[in-house]
Amino acid sequence: MSQYEPLHHQPKPTQAKHSTPPPEPDFYMPAMPPLGLIHAIETLLHRYLRRRRFRQRYLPLLAHDDHMLDDMNHRRDDILWASRLPLKEDAEQALAEHRVQRRKSLAEPSA
Repeated sequence: MSQYEPLHHQPKPTQAKHSTPPPEPDFYMPAMPPLGLIHAIETLLHRYLRRRRFRQRYLPLLAHDDHMLDDMNHRRDDILWASRLPLKEDAEQALAEHRVQRRKSLAEPSA
């Protein structure tokens, strides 16, 4: 370990990683579970965990007032909007994209 490596593991920014379906094997063993079913269960579990993590991180922020949320670069209506998104959409990623679009609209000079 060098002096330039961080001491603690820094979590990478969350991105919606969709797992690819498993390749079809050349042969099936008699006790082999259906790979499509395993992939579907894995995808649903991943979506559920992402949504749960979003709720654990962002919904407690609603207890703060709007001024404090603005200091944290969030808006109450954006968090509520992202919490109502369907399970198929990644709420954290949608919230980040919404924040970027809001910054762009504020940065553009009005004509």
